[in-house]
Amino acid sequence: MKAISLLLLRAGTGLLMVIWGLVRLLNPAMGAGVSSKYYDGLGASGTIQLIWGIALFLVGILTVLGLFRRVVYPAQAVILVTGALSIWKYLLDPLGLWLLEKGSSQILFFPSLTVAAATLVLIAFRDEDALSLDAKRARG
Repeated sequence: MKAISLLLLRAGTGLLMVIWGLVRLLNPAMGAGVSSKYYDGLGASGTIQLIWGIALFLVGILTVLGLFRRVVYPAQAVILVTGALSIWKYLLDPLGLWLLEKGSSQILFFPSLTVAAATLVLIAFRDEDALSLDAKRARG
């Protein structure tokens, strides 16, 4: 059961990265809009969006496959935890009751907390992920 749970966490967090990478690759303006609105314009240029899209896509694919986990999982954690921290107001006040105005609240951001925690679980149980390609390679 643990191996299947870790596989599902890898698939879920990795596919999220793949989707966001593809969004930035196929529609850099959308990624730039997100950067402008929620990250104070950090990385809003088209070139940065393309580079960031490639990075997200690669980290996501490698996560899903369970390859190079000692490097990829921490990279994914930095991306997802930093992303969650940057929208802290939305996490602390998803209904717009005290930090945000009702019209600017965004309940759909709340799962960012779960996704960030999921990537930390992947790191904590990395050596027990028997269904990863890294584990298969190690078994020979």
